[in-house]
Amino acid sequence: QVQLVESGGVLVQPGGSLRLSCAASGFTLDYYVIGWFRQAPGKEREGVSCISRSTFNTYYADSVKGRFTISRDNAKNTVTLQMNSLKPEDTAVYYCNVVLGGLDYWGQGTQVTVSS
Repeated sequence: QVQLVESGGVLVQPGGSLRLSCAASGFTLDYYVIGWFRQAPGKEREGVSCISRSTFNTYYADSVKGRFTISRDNAKNTVTLQMNSLKPEDTAVYYCNVVLGGLDYWGQGTQVTVSS
């Protein structure tokens, strides 16, 4: 059974940092591209970052480029999103995603709130 579990979201002040983790089970993570998405209240879900199988190919949305870093630990079946210099507009529920056999799998999400 494919499962993704996000963790690490909390309330943080502007300029702060957070590390989100996505723990995968039910499949071997290192064979797949893993993505992070986020959804703010009243907005559509948007792509934030993704990482290829090789770990050398990464993608970042313009809004987070230079502030967020995605990485993967295939031995632990985990993908991490390091978020620095957080802004109030980064407030959202963050989800990780994998596509297996043409099907989208999502975690339950973790809430990140950036506020003073």
